Amino acid sequence: MQKKWLFGGAAAALVVAGVAGAWFSGVLQPRSGPPKAVMGKDGKPDVPLEFVSREVVQPALARMPAMVEFSGPLIAPQTAIVRAKAGGTLLSLTVAEGSRVTAGQTLGRVDLAELSSRVAERIANLESARTTLTQAERTHASNERLAAQQFISSIALDNSRAAVDTARAMLNASQAALETTRVIQRDASLVAPISGIVAKRYVVPGEKLAAEQQLLTIVDLARLELAGSVGTHEVSRLIPGTPVQVLVEGVVQPVAGRIARIAPAAEPGTRSIGVTIELPNPKEMLRAGQYAVARATLNDDAERLTVPSAAVGNTGGQNHVWVIESGVLARRAVTLGRRDEREGRVEVLGGLQPGSQVLAARFDNLREGAKASVVAAKSAAVASAAASTPDNLK
Repeated sequence: MQKKWLFGGAAAALVVAGVAGAWFSGVLQPRSGPPKAVMGKDGKPDVPLEFVSREVVQPALARMPAMVEFSGPLIAPQTAIVRAKAGGTLLSLTVAEGSRVTAGQTLGRVDLAELSSRVAERIANLESARTTLTQAERTHASNERLAAQQFISSIALDNSRAAVDTARAMLNASQAALETTRVIQRDASLVAPISGIVAKRYVVPGEKLAAEQQLLTIVDLARLELAGSVGTHEVSRLIPGTPVQVLVEGVVQPVAGRIARIAPAAEPGTRSIGVTIELPNPKEMLRAGQYAVARATLNDDAERLTVPSAAVGNTGGQNHVWVIESGVLARRAVTLGRRDEREGRVEVLGGLQPGSQVLAARFDNLREGAKASVVAAKSAAVASAAASTPDNLK
């Protein structure tokens, strides 16, 4: 038993001595071969990423015009509703939806027999009041002569004078009633108040009409308006007369318009202010009720640091860009400002220097700290940073 223990101890001592000798020889003796390549997480060599010049940009100073956008339906400010001024039966109506009319044109006829009889009644009342006044004046003149001869009292004379005043007032009232009825009779004729197109017809011939009943709606399409609203934080940049471009549904080309009016106060509960756009429509190609979007472009008075919109990514609600610094990739959080959708650029308020090398698009599988460089042309033997380059960079 003791021999076995001695033999095992000697073997262990030899193993320890061999390991120590190998460690000292590796530290003290120089390596004869080249250094081993740095290995990535997947066990493969960490090859530097290569980007061509068009895939890397530097932030540029540019002016970014602001755009205020709002929408709403088109309305015709010149709209008139034809109403029946008196009751009667509609005998005829010569226009329908889509008919073009001119101001003063006769639109139909209404049976005004009842109104005519009312006019005759007012005339009769007027003649009666006139006769009563004449009789009262004769009586008062006779009483004045009798009072001068002391045949009647002063109270009787005052009563006859009051009767004359009452008869004269009744005559004036009858005259006013007759004039009012004649005005109603004159206005009861159906004529177009404005020139335009009949948009809606509410009645048909033979229908019994009531006073103030709607008969027709006439619109003038020569000038339309867009009624929209903007936030209180944007309205200060708008002024009446500012030109705008209006995109109308169903119309390919935008229509030029201008801001006609801005409401003086915000609408309760919405924190928005009404803005009215005026649209000339001489050829009447647009129609009231069409939905439209207005875009007002406001010039920028300052140059801003910008990058392509495609260069900005978002992770966890934080905007960021990828930059190449000292030959390695780094992700930089940025604060954004204005956006120019037409030019595809976005303003960077913070987190980026003017001379930075920024990747111009979003790539997949990027790793912070990975080696990267910019080359004239991408090598076929070296893998790109992304599995696929975005279409706008190919």
